[in-house]
Amino acid sequence: MKALYKPGPAAGFELTDRPEPSAGAGDVTIRVLRTGICGTDLHIQAWDAWAAGAVAAPLVPGHEFCGDVVEVGADVRDVRVGDLVSGEGHVVCGTCRNCRAGRRHMCIRTSGVGVDRDGAFAEYVVLPESNVWVHHTPVEPELGAIFDPFGNAVHTALSFPLVGEDVLITGAGPIGLMAAAVARHVGARYVVITDVSEPRLELARQLGVDVAVNVTTGSIADTQHALGMVEGFDVALEMSGHPTALPDVIANLNHGGRIAMLGLPSQPITIDWAKVVTHMITIKGIYGREMFETWYAMSAMLRSGLDISAVITDRLPATEWQRAFATARAGQGGKVVLDWTVF
Repeated sequence: MKALYKPGPAAGFELTDRPEPSAGAGDVTIRVLRTGICGTDLHIQAWDAWAAGAVAAPLVPGHEFCGDVVEVGADVRDVRVGDLVSGEGHVVCGTCRNCRAGRRHMCIRTSGVGVDRDGAFAEYVVLPESNVWVHHTPVEPELGAIFDPFGNAVHTALSFPLVGEDVLITGAGPIGLMAAAVARHVGARYVVITDVSEPRLELARQLGVDVAVNVTTGSIADTQHALGMVEGFDVALEMSGHPTALPDVIANLNHGGRIAMLGLPSQPITIDWAKVVTHMITIKGIYGREMFETWYAMSAMLRSGLDISAVITDRLPATEWQRAFATARAGQGGKVVLDWTVF
């Protein structure tokens, strides 16, 4: 099969022929139709300090995908050949305390698809049945390919009640954009998003935010005043990881404000802990998706009219993977999706 492959611990990938993956009795073999490019994939391609410490090459990367089931193992019960599926990228142990308590997204032995085991930047990928999500209602393959980051957005956005609340989102990357659409869909009063990229802020406006703030020319405080807000934001979703974002969020929260934090900081962040205490602010870290409650919520919202299709801004054949990765790395658009049916 054709696959994007990292043959060793160095920068770059190569598009080459690799053996098709072998499947066990409890596994599902999937013909990949589309894949999304994630920030994790950019780290692995560049082989930066994080990748060097977290990834064991050789490896086929990629964890955001949609495809058709072509084979199921003898012990597979519910997935059928021909099903259109996406995949949960965290393969869990099933026996640690969190797994046994139903908190599988906090498994202490998680193995990441495309990070710790071969992934989906290939014509075929194999997953345990427990990680396969069957699309029981029609979904375009390119949308199915971004269910993984869509799940991050939904997990973050639904961490706290949003109905009637004023919501601040810092970071208008693809996940922040999807979170904004979710907040609007579920009934937030005001949805405000910040970034430094005008193209991404324009995408946010298309997705229905009330105000998209370029923080190089405007401020969150001025936006509150323009909207007639008098007590600060109720809920904040920190998606950027930028060192100035969290302090700015805290400065603009109401007493009792709540922060769901998905963005990974690249350096230590100094915040006003006295304000966190005296204003009784809650900060909650978010990682991945709740397995599988988030997946049910995603599918239900799409069925009830949520439209996140505008988040996908670039579609390229897998043969043009280098241009696709360069586009994703530029950080000026939404999701970049590769088509694996072109060979």
